[in-house]
Amino acid sequence: MQQYLRLALATAAAAALTGGLLSLSVTTATAADSFKIAKADFNGDGIGDVVVSAPGAYVTGKADAGQVVALYGTATGVSSTKRSTLSQNSGNVPGTAEKGDYFGDSTAYADFNGDGYDDLAVGSPYEKVGTDTDGGALAILWGSKSGLTGQSSDVPDPAVSGHDNWGQTLAAGDFDGDGKADLAVGSSAATLYVYKGGFSSSTGKPGGRYTIKPPIQPGSTGFPYGPHHLTAGDVNGDGRTDLVVDGYETQTSNGWNTNYLVPGTASGLSVASVRTLKPGIVTGIGDINGDGYGDIVTGAGWDATTSDGTTVPDSANGGKVNITYGSASGPAATTGITQNSGNIPGSSEKGDAFGWDLDLGDVNGDGYQDVVVSAPNEDLGAATNAGMVTVIYGSASGADTTTGVQSFAQSTAGVPGADEKNDLFGADVKLDDVNGDGKADLIVGSYENSADGAVTYLPSDGTKIVTTGSRAISAGAAGVSTAGTPQFGALFAD
Repeated sequence: MQQYLRLALATAAAAALTGGLLSLSVTTATAADSFKIAKADFNGDGIGDVVVSAPGAYVTGKADAGQVVALYGTATGVSSTKRSTLSQNSGNVPGTAEKGDYFGDSTAYADFNGDGYDDLAVGSPYEKVGTDTDGGALAILWGSKSGLTGQSSDVPDPAVSGHDNWGQTLAAGDFDGDGKADLAVGSSAATLYVYKGGFSSSTGKPGGRYTIKPPIQPGSTGFPYGPHHLTAGDVNGDGRTDLVVDGYETQTSNGWNTNYLVPGTASGLSVASVRTLKPGIVTGIGDINGDGYGDIVTGAGWDATTSDGTTVPDSANGGKVNITYGSASGPAATTGITQNSGNIPGSSEKGDAFGWDLDLGDVNGDGYQDVVVSAPNEDLGAATNAGMVTVIYGSASGADTTTGVQSFAQSTAGVPGADEKNDLFGADVKLDDVNGDGKADLIVGSYENSADGAVTYLPSDGTKIVTTGSRAISAGAAGVSTAGTPQFGALFAD
């Protein structure tokens, strides 16, 4: 039986999360630049861009058709002024915006065709394909001097009758070290398809394709997973990207959430050398201690016991973040962080969801990757599920939970908005340089205004994250319809 359940899209309505965590989201949060491909730059201007999904957006009156919004970085950061808002009705994006497609429910970026502009892979995992309900669809939106314009190519499902939810999980990296970006694609099956780099922007064809099958459970009727989340990064410093696959293990009757590291090799990803890691849905990979190896940071945002009193392995009430440091031989020592660790703000309280989302980036330019962790169900005053995010700085000894730790909520002086019930500030988080100064800025998604959603920009001053120059971008300002629950800001591309 599944003792821990993350998110399930059982219907076109917003599904609930067990254990009293986030109850509005229909998307799995994502995390972290992967220590393999630099910040997204879709228009090639050298400044980082951010892609924000609104998978529940109405498009031409079609509920939950979905949109993606590219917010282009400028010298003053991201805003609604310089953006592209795209759906399946834009340009030559494959398909048509239809009810329940959830276009943008999964995203991943890389320069797939090698033209110097990053491209965006976008999944519509609930697309009806012919007579196959929830068959799923996947497209690559090509970057250009003008950014993402709707010029796209279809990546068709190679096994339509073998699974559903094609494209529900994505990750990009150079898994064979040939200098070309590859794309890993998940569905409701345990098998992953890996598309080799060298994609053609005219035909959409890759340089090749192969499959891997990590030791995770496939989906079943009413439970559409397969892999929950994919994260790419070079853990052992060999120049080949490794892949972390999150899913339910197959070794016990409990089927606990587990992560597996599938190493990259000269011939691609190798399941024969798979390594078992700590549990947690959302993972990021970055060099926190500056030793040249990718460290694996995973958020297990659930509590230590289930509603029926079952103890959940490697978990903590209120949520937990596990950091497994990389080495030449792969994953090494692991440490756990909760809100009771060091000077982390708050305390570990059931249902806080600390570790729901996380990301890595160098805020102060010291060469150590810093970590932002969200707790979107944090209660602040009378506002339940208002949400809070915490920035933990890297050092030669790893993540420093005692010195310089910062926290931000909408009640923090200078942060736009206010603490309100069910805002879920921290539904997704990102650390990327979006103003071109070489330091990572903080981007926070929330469920502002009854799940319309919003994105908050908090810049780095070169030393730390500050509120001076901060701004909020609403769904409406980004060109997203506020009918229904668009969930603008619930998901950032990585």
